[in-house]
This record gives sequence, C-alpha cells and structure tokens, in this order.
Amino acid sequence: MKKICVVTGSRADYGLLQRLMRKLQHSSVCELQVVATGMHLSSEFGATWRAIESDGFTIDWKVDMLLSADTPVSITKSVGIGVTGFADAYHNLKPDLIVLLGDRFEILSAAIAATMSCVPIAHLHGGEVTLGSIDDTLRHSITKMSHLHLTAAEVYRQRVIQLGENPDTVWNVGGFGVDVAVHAQLMEKGDLEEALGLPLGDKSLAITFHPETGSLTDSIEKQATELLAAVAGIDAQLVFTMPNADAGGRVLFELIQSFVQENRDRACVHASLGTQAYLSLLSMCSGVVGNSSSGLLEAPAFGVGTVNIGSRQCG
Repeated sequence: MKKICVVTGSRADYGLLQRLMRKLQHSSVCELQVVATGMHLSSEFGATWRAIESDGFTIDWKVDMLLSADTPVSITKSVGIGVTGFADAYHNLKPDLIVLLGDRFEILSAAIAATMSCVPIAHLHGGEVTLGSIDDTLRHSITKMSHLHLTAAEVYRQRVIQLGENPDTVWNVGGFGVDVAVHAQLMEKGDLEEALGLPLGDKSLAITFHPETGSLTDSIEKQATELLAAVAGIDAQLVFTMPNADAGGRVLFELIQSFVQENRDRACVHASLGTQAYLSLLSMCSGVVGNSSSGLLEAPAFGVGTVNIGSRQCG
C-alpha cells in the first residue's frame, strides 16, 4: 500500500480534489492521507475543515499557518510557519507521494517542505498563467519542485515541458473542476435558497472578487468600489462569496459586508458555500462576476457566462 498524502488549503482546491480523494480512499493499492491547512483551519474563512470530515474523510494532520493579518509581511511569515508545520507532518505521516493542486502560498509551503524531505510531489493544474497574481510565479516554482505533472490542457502540458520537465512525467488529464461539475449532485432550487438565506428570483449573480496580489497598489479598493457600484444598479439577486486569504483581502471583506447590510433584501454573503452549494449556484445563476478561476473553469461547464474583472486571471 502506497501512502498518498493529499494537501488541501482552501474550499477552492478541496472542491477540485474531492473526487480524486474519494478514489484514493477506496483504492486497493493506495492509502489516503489528508493534510488540511490554510483557510480550512480559520474560523474567519468558515472553518471548512469540518466539511472535509463531514464528507467522510479523516484529516490526518493539520498545519495551522495563517496569521490574523493580510499584509505582505504576514503572508510571508505564514509561508515560513507553513514550511515548519509541513516538515512535522511529513516526518510523522511518512508519505510515499504528496499531491498538491494549484498555486497558492499555502501549497508553496507544502512543496518546499516536501522537497527538503525528499518526498516526491504530484502537481495538479501546473503550466497555467494568471499574470495578475503572485500565484503565477508560485505555480511555476511548484512545478520545478514536482515529479509528476497532471495538467488541464495541452497548452499547459507543453508549458510544463518548456520549463524543463521530462515529457514522460507530464500528462494532460483535463480540468479537475470540469470533472467535479459534470458529476456533481446539485441541490434543488428551494434547498439552495434556504442554504443561501435568499431567494434567487428570475435573475441572480454569483460574485467572487479576490485581491490582485501581483500589484500592491490601492487598486483593490478602487476595483471593488467600482464593482459594487455596478451591481448596485442591476436588477438581480446578488450572492457574494468572500475572497481568499490574500494580501489586501480585509478591505474587500469590509466593503462587501457593508454593501450586503445596505441591500439585505436582495444580497447575501457567505465565507464559504461548500462545493455542492457553490456548484448548484453556478448552475442556476444568470451569470458570474468577479475574478475567480471558477468563472473560467467551472461556470462554462454549466453554460453560464462570466464577467471577468481586472488582471488577476490574465493569460
């Protein structure tokens, strides 16, 4: 039995990893290990580690790394704390392979510790480009520390090879988000509205806006103010999900919460909806607004269009 350790740091990557984790859980040749970190362990972001356990998975180790701040200094320190925590996790769990998805700073910590521990990494969703975020740099760094590469499209596979990886270790397997969306058990509209605390009506928008971490300017507040002014003038129900734990995120938290308070008859906000409710919302809403990768990866699987804002997803 090979011990396969899956690291998850947020609602976003867990939603993509969930089906893979289930297959590993029921494998006759693999033993699934789960390490939860980052936003999963923060009550500010919904303490979503509980959702992992309620889905029937055992969390074998928790790496608590987030500081209660959103400055570049605090994020940098969180990366260091994460490396220390993952060193302990790998030493105790002794995995044969570590599975990492994407490009966030929590995942960078996991990759650094794995490299120093001489444990091979399987990296999912490498080779992509998002020029408006520091994640773009982190993703390629994680690629260089990884040994097996599972990309979402052929252009991404070619980019990983261009980075110097052995073509025999790079596989184009398609988008994990599309796979999850296609196989999702969606909620009935009434059940979703009850979970949201808001009727969706005839027109509704799913709104997720993250800071553009690729540039530390005041554009975060300016863009969010413009976004809220725009949706305020649209005759539609508005469902906001909170941004990730990125530098500048607290500004968005405050602006969104204030907007929802002033528009409680047609707007709601959730720290995390969970995979089923979020995908159900995507399938029923009129459109997606913001700069979440889900607007480019999962929403098209439901035939729903996205208004993408700013440069976070450029490339």
